[in-house]
Amino acid sequence: MASTSYETRGATALIRLDYPPVNGLGAALRQGLLQALDRALADAAVKAVVVTGSERAFSGGADVKEFGTPNSLREPRLPALISAFENSPKPVIAAISGVCMGGGLELALGAHYRVAKADAQIALPEVKLGLLPGAGGTQRLPRAIGLEAALNMIVSGATVPAAKLKGTALFDDVVDGDPVPAALALADKVVADKLPLKRVRDLKVTDPQAEAFLQFARNTVAATSKNFQAPLKCVEAVAMSLNKPIDEALRIERETFLSLMNTPESRALRHIFAAERAASKIADVPETTPLRPIRKVGIIGAGTMGGGIAMSFANAGIAVVLLETKQEALDKGLATIRRNYDNTAKRGRITEAQVGERLALIQPTLGYDALKDVDLAIEAVFEDIGVKQQVFQALDEVCKPGAILASNTSALNLNTIAGFTRRPQDVIGLHFFSPANVMRLMEIVRGDKTAPDVLATCMAMAKTIKKIGVVSGVCDGFIGNRMLARYGAAANGLLMQGALPQQVDKALEKFGFAMGPFRVGDLAGLDIGWAGRKRRAAENPAAYQRVVADAICEQGRFGQKTGSGWYRYEAGAREPIPDPVVTGIIEAFRSERGIQPRKIGDDEVVERCVYALVNEGARILQEKIAARASDIDVVYLNGYGFPQHRGGPMLYADIVGLPNVARTLRRFAAEPGAEAWWQPAPLLQQLADDGKTFN
Repeated sequence: MASTSYETRGATALIRLDYPPVNGLGAALRQGLLQALDRALADAAVKAVVVTGSERAFSGGADVKEFGTPNSLREPRLPALISAFENSPKPVIAAISGVCMGGGLELALGAHYRVAKADAQIALPEVKLGLLPGAGGTQRLPRAIGLEAALNMIVSGATVPAAKLKGTALFDDVVDGDPVPAALALADKVVADKLPLKRVRDLKVTDPQAEAFLQFARNTVAATSKNFQAPLKCVEAVAMSLNKPIDEALRIERETFLSLMNTPESRALRHIFAAERAASKIADVPETTPLRPIRKVGIIGAGTMGGGIAMSFANAGIAVVLLETKQEALDKGLATIRRNYDNTAKRGRITEAQVGERLALIQPTLGYDALKDVDLAIEAVFEDIGVKQQVFQALDEVCKPGAILASNTSALNLNTIAGFTRRPQDVIGLHFFSPANVMRLMEIVRGDKTAPDVLATCMAMAKTIKKIGVVSGVCDGFIGNRMLARYGAAANGLLMQGALPQQVDKALEKFGFAMGPFRVGDLAGLDIGWAGRKRRAAENPAAYQRVVADAICEQGRFGQKTGSGWYRYEAGAREPIPDPVVTGIIEAFRSERGIQPRKIGDDEVVERCVYALVNEGARILQEKIAARASDIDVVYLNGYGFPQHRGGPMLYADIVGLPNVARTLRRFAAEPGAEAWWQPAPLLQQLADDGKTFN
């Protein structure tokens, strides 16, 4: 497939990037562009060149799939390609629509003139991949829009509409429609009037407050990006635009880009970028699968979860019917939704008009009949199979044929729930994470009889409401909570062996978790996990072993909401305070079991907790509950606070080395009284033996 198209319009060559979907600047497109430029330069009848892309994308930047492959080194590399356009003896005009990001913007900066559609999306987002712009962006953008504006764009990776950059040297014209006619007209004018070939590299960066601003930026960035090298490197690279010769600065920029490429942080962020895109692909559900329309959604339950789900749909402009069984509960849920919207408006994130529009989309009701015409019904009621049965039997009676019936269960058997209806093919799990209007993750649970078009529709719907959907098979806890149970068990085991909650939390927070497991438990409410443990104990009494968390809960200590849990809390405060009462409960537990506590290092805390996640993740993969290891990473990064700079538990294991992980797990499994789940999962051991990785 050709990567570019070439035609002449009078005395102007029109070169169009034609490499769907976003004109990624991989080897084929780079070669095609250089060949097209050379063709224009060799044609005496051609006096100027216009380079453009599609309506969707001028160029989305480098092809990240080529990073680390031979194609990334194939000439022309991007800096050489940009130099070829920049040094063209014939004027080059870039006509920009859609996304113009990363290497795409750097390419446009190499043109002599630029015309953009007003809504074109302009960005240098490399920092989001643990990198900095590596083809001149840190040097040319400050020359085009000024030091402060360029630094803010580069350090944040934020996208800016072209209209906001009108009047800077970045654009010679900003138009409302197709920029190509305006670019062709500009080309004719440049040739006719013999206008100079303007090179961004020849501009000077002047800012009387430069040093003060740069020092402020260094301090701010250092404080907010402790686990990442790239943001501070971006600041230093942009600073070079003030006083270093541009060729020297471009060389240092490129060297820094290549060194960042080899950091574990960049590897992690590039993995996340690819993983989130891979998660939407389902092997046995073609992308061409027809989708069911989702115009109206019914939500059963107006509590914290149901209200958050309602907001997620209203935020996307989708009508919601919110059902509760009692007026008091319905009023309370609606009041919470309004308060959340009002708070968002006070922070300036939405307008008062938008608050009204979104509230108007939410129709409260006390009767199931109001759900008769919804396209999707989502139950968000108490996590009890008997309650779920009542809800789904009612939905089965009232909802129209073809309506999707979804459960927000976080652990219960979806196949059992589907069996409460006469349409199991229409039943699916949509496990939102709390607060549902904020958290990006949604586990989409595929039952044994879930229809392919139901699954495809829900994956597409997740994008509509700005969630990341990850498909899970049916098992207790699905992907996230099943692994979390092992993580919690490992943390509990550390308490038995000699650690205290505050040590475990601090070690994992130093590793990169926002909060350790015991602080998270207190925040979420310890009674939630206690209910799940009691359910499992009732289902299999012989297999259940009492844990110290049970004793904590038995004393009415459910966390922050009761003022005490693993920690105690002062009235009106959320700061965890270590509690001697908890230490006494733990010591009594050890004593009852004849356990002599020992000193435990922070490294062991991390190994036990994180490797427990990895090992259960391997079992989930082996059982095909998850389609790929990267899906597990997406779940843990977006739903459970796993540190981004580590890339997720499965990538972290790859980086540590699976043989090392397996060896450590075998050591834990060999300890007296160790539980069987410490044994390395067969898939993990096999990959380790074969010298392979999860990802």
